[in-house]
Amino acid sequence: MKIEILGTESLGVRGICCFVETKKRKILIDPGIALGYTRFGLLPHPFQVAIDERIQDRITKRWTEATDIIISHFHGDHTPLVDANPYQLNIKKVAHLNPDVRIWTKDISHLSPLEEKRAKSIFSILHKEPIIAEGKTEGEITFSEPVFHGDKGSHTTTVIMTRIKEDKIFIHAPGIQLLNDEAVSQIIDWHPDIVLVDGPSLYLSNRFSKDQIDRAWYNAKRLSYNVGILILDHHLMRSLEGIEWIEKLSYETGRRVMCGADFMGKKRMLLEALRKDLYKDMPVDRHWHERYAQGKINTKDYWNWGKVLYGI
Repeated sequence: MKIEILGTESLGVRGICCFVETKKRKILIDPGIALGYTRFGLLPHPFQVAIDERIQDRITKRWTEATDIIISHFHGDHTPLVDANPYQLNIKKVAHLNPDVRIWTKDISHLSPLEEKRAKSIFSILHKEPIIAEGKTEGEITFSEPVFHGDKGSHTTTVIMTRIKEDKIFIHAPGIQLLNDEAVSQIIDWHPDIVLVDGPSLYLSNRFSKDQIDRAWYNAKRLSYNVGILILDHHLMRSLEGIEWIEKLSYETGRRVMCGADFMGKKRMLLEALRKDLYKDMPVDRHWHERYAQGKINTKDYWNWGKVLYGI
């Protein structure tokens, strides 16, 4: 089994997209991408946009190769969109690239109104019917029943987790933010070797109670003790506290805990958390975003500048 994490917060964008190759399948999971539209009152920095463009290209390439695509839920950082903003993957970019690919997702009855609208528009353009994944096993792939996105009962969105078994057992667990005890128990019951899971949104500290943070920490420790390699990313890595969190967790448990960039052997780039620094280091013309959206300007200069400053 080969696991490639394509796009997530420690790699510079919002998402939890990965590509898993087994002997029989090539599985693309959550092929969406986004940039926090505003953070600290600032639009995405052009260097973030340059990273976003390159990850979009990688996701698009993997879409063409995939035998199976899994969409855990229909948030804009997990799926291509019909009404994508300039920093998201537009469904039209991939619509005709792989007509025979199987696309797995939740039952439409388990979609929130926003998700249902998005799903119908996406599959209309793809001219495909999705395969209901919930609770099914098909070859080396097993799907969970829908579990809550975040804290139980506080969010209408649910997600599906994916287990892939070959020489190793890999689990992709988006959206749960370690707040759902049942979802964490399901992951442990699946006896994984490697887990890619998203942690709590520490950057939204005003929305999280001490009880929620304590519960997320408890569940992170549970996973750490029961998993060979624990990869924590996505919501957790939208602030620099996320790095402190995984390093403390690894120290306390004596287990292998890392972010997506670590797993891929790449430089950690928590660019959303560093957005103010990016603007300071690489000033941006106030008309840049408007001109970029109109296709009148590109990211080349910022990419070259960012490579020097960030050593990538």
